[in-house]
Amino acid sequence: MTTRAPNTTLRELVAESGLTYAALAKAVRTVAAECGVALRTNKSTVEHWISGARPAGATGRYLAVALSRVLGRLLTPEDLGLPTEDTDEDSIGLSLGADPIDVLLPMWKYELDRRRLLTTSAYSVAAAALPLTHINEIADRTAAVRTGHTVGMAEVAAVRDMVHAFSEMDERHGGRHGRSALVQYLRDDVAPLCRARFRTDEIRRQMLSAASRGVHLLGWKSYDAGQQGLAQRYYLQSYALAVESGVTGHDGFVMRTMAMQGLKLHRPEHCQGLAETGLNRAKGKVDAQTEALFRIVHAHTLAKSEQRPAALTEVKRAHALLTADQKDEVPFWALAWGPPAASVYSRTAKVHETLGDHRTAAEQYARAATSRPSGTYARIVSLDLVAGAEMQLKRGAIEQACALWNRAMDHMEGVQSIRTRKAVTNMRSDLARFRARGVRSASDLDDRAAEFLHHHA
Repeated sequence: MTTRAPNTTLRELVAESGLTYAALAKAVRTVAAECGVALRTNKSTVEHWISGARPAGATGRYLAVALSRVLGRLLTPEDLGLPTEDTDEDSIGLSLGADPIDVLLPMWKYELDRRRLLTTSAYSVAAAALPLTHINEIADRTAAVRTGHTVGMAEVAAVRDMVHAFSEMDERHGGRHGRSALVQYLRDDVAPLCRARFRTDEIRRQMLSAASRGVHLLGWKSYDAGQQGLAQRYYLQSYALAVESGVTGHDGFVMRTMAMQGLKLHRPEHCQGLAETGLNRAKGKVDAQTEALFRIVHAHTLAKSEQRPAALTEVKRAHALLTADQKDEVPFWALAWGPPAASVYSRTAKVHETLGDHRTAAEQYARAATSRPSGTYARIVSLDLVAGAEMQLKRGAIEQACALWNRAMDHMEGVQSIRTRKAVTNMRSDLARFRARGVRSASDLDDRAAEFLHHHA
């Protein structure tokens, strides 16, 4: 850190926030952790910053996000008196007014150049609200450039098939596999197609929707790698492409994903608004299984806001839709996580977990795990089994929990995922007290977990 004149701007903002230096340091560590970075920021570190020292690396951005959350307005490092060479790049992907392809091209360049700016970017509460404020503001633009051959449904089908292949690879082997290849495919093949001539407007709509699904997958890969800020930027641009496509329900589905991300990060500020708006844009206009996907996430946001009766009512509606007459085909973009029923069961479990009903939550996690082909969806099946084990542990059923954890680890072999590694690390922490008591199943499982973490380092 380089010593400079006292940073009075930062001192005044910290005073306005009402945070102690220790509390601010903790908030900065929390933001960094969301980006997959472990910091040792403490009270003394904050004192040094206010004395004029400049935070190292990406820490200035984490500090800006932490203060933004407390003060309720978007702050940049420059607003904190911390000049940065990457000020313009900081905002890449955090807007919806521009052509999404123009926004995505530099993002992909940075990814392929291994630039750390985007991969260490923080989740932004302000950006989470963008779909709510821009939902009626993004015009249904026609492509600015009409060059090259005329695109038909064959090209749309090819893009869908390729994205589906990348998606299956992601579920089998984790988000680290094939990420650069997906970026290159979207940049070199899909982006030009989005700006080509189309035989009909419907084909154009379907191509933009397919592109949106590919960008959504990049967001999911970033999420799986623990890069929450980058995931959010990709979700925003996936949303922009879905809006531009005009395909009914697709924009709402991305809003649903953004609500899920906010819930996972314990940032509930806009989650209910995203889930409810997404549902309202889809209900009665999409097939029953897809509508069930919208309703179950809405139920989870209601549970998080302690609206128990409303949450349980929405769960019942979602399950009723699964058993409805399923004549209509589930759209390509709604199959992001495999069979809709499995997603509904897994999210139902989260609703009951939020409401404190661990028995029902365990049952629903088990149901979800058996509702997906485990060979194709190895990662998500393993994580549902892990969640079920955690519910059994909360019920005091250590043997059942160990059995489920062992099954989960059977599915994790060959999966490169920050989330699976974190799940195993947390499992070892949960097992510590049982191993200390000499519980054989806990000791054996912990030994297996230690070997797994060493092998997957």
